[in-house]
Amino acid sequence: MATRYNGSDEEERALNAYIRFTRAFDTVDRRIGETFRTRDLTSGQFGVLETIYHLGPMYQGQLGEKLLQSKGNISTIIGNLVDRGLVERRRDQEDRRYIKIHLTSEGGKLIEDLFPEHVERIRSTFEALETEEIEEFGRLCKKLGLANAS
Repeated sequence: MATRYNGSDEEERALNAYIRFTRAFDTVDRRIGETFRTRDLTSGQFGVLETIYHLGPMYQGQLGEKLLQSKGNISTIIGNLVDRGLVERRRDQEDRRYIKIHLTSEGGKLIEDLFPEHVERIRSTFEALETEEIEEFGRLCKKLGLANAS
């Protein structure tokens, strides 16, 4: 669906690209998200589990920054994961003022089992594009993101 806005060529081109981008993102995100939703996880919860799984224990603030989550939202996400026994908060042994978030054995097992499915779903979703198109798409997304980072 193209924009119905009657503006300059530049405005209409940007609006149409934005509409296509958001519709494609929503569709792809919904399809890829099915993997972790089957395990009753939100995208934020999956992001925390995946980040700690690949990068190791982190401070709550670090997780929030890495996952682009507000302090309040990351706190809620981690609290829900703690309640489910998937992560735990541990005082930093070197500086007791800080608390690191660690995977529990149950959380580690869950993400270890889930991540290969997640990768396969992403891979199969991107089959709609040729190899060169995927690389160009990644380059363009990075360019757009960097140009608009605050």
